Amino acid sequence: MPAPETLTADVRGIERAAELLRDGALVAFPTETVYGLGAVATDDRAVAQVFAAKGRPAFNPLIVHVPDINRAEAIGAFDDIALRLAGAFWPGPLTLVVPLRASAGISPLVTAGLSTVAIRVPEHPLARALLGAVDAPVAAPSANPSGRISPTTAQHVIDGLSDRVAAVLDGGPCQVGLESTIFETGNAPRLLRPGGLPMEALEACLGGPLTRPSSNGPVTSPGQLVSHYAPKAELRLNAMDVLPGEVLLGFGQVKAAFNLSPTGDLIEAAGNLFRHLHALDATGAKAIAVSPIPNTGLGLAINDRLSRAAAPRDQA
Repeated sequence: MPAPETLTADVRGIERAAELLRDGALVAFPTETVYGLGAVATDDRAVAQVFAAKGRPAFNPLIVHVPDINRAEAIGAFDDIALRLAGAFWPGPLTLVVPLRASAGISPLVTAGLSTVAIRVPEHPLARALLGAVDAPVAAPSANPSGRISPTTAQHVIDGLSDRVAAVLDGGPCQVGLESTIFETGNAPRLLRPGGLPMEALEACLGGPLTRPSSNGPVTSPGQLVSHYAPKAELRLNAMDVLPGEVLLGFGQVKAAFNLSPTGDLIEAAGNLFRHLHALDATGAKAIAVSPIPNTGLGLAINDRLSRAAAPRDQA
């Protein structure tokens, strides 16, 4: 098969990407978090191609991307909490898991047969323009092989998926660099995955503390697999030193060729996380020591990704 088309971030590129999606092809596109691997969410065959291209387990649901809250409410049932969070943080790096409407027409592959659906309104202007042009909900997990490092540039997508994707809409590097925060509303509202929206922002909006997510239990949303986001090298977390054969992924005032943020800025560290892991893969590193990172703000999401990247690979 031919290499994927690389489409430019203009009207012509958007129209071509939308045409491919409507025809049932897979198109990678940028969001503010990471690049997504898009397929029209009502097209069973197209959605099945997403799982095949990524090598993704069928029990792992996908996030549906829409351009606005009205499109979201046509797919899922939003209670008061969901509406409050959507009003505060959409468009943005927040995914809401809500009851699926029977009339939505979403492929059951998207929800992994669950009665709920994960929905997001992305902030990236190119993603929003594409979603408007397609005029259909788009299911889009991260555009990388399942379990590997998420892509934050078009080249990361091409390197990882090659001819398994029809086209890549190139919008440059992703600004946030971490996947969206996932929150489930309903009878027992809870944080399912920390991400690009800090948990503290959700707590401030809802007026109370949230229970931190557990790695145990069934998969009920994307990003919950124990082993995920992994580079080729083994990771050792909270490292205060560097062992023979290791390369240091630093944070703060440590001497390291790859430092997430020399000044200890968690926003900078989030944006650099996957980019540095891709770069370390390119060096051929066999083992990576990771400096301790505070478990507050975006640090909670960074540590979540690192702990899953360091998990035993036979759990992927």
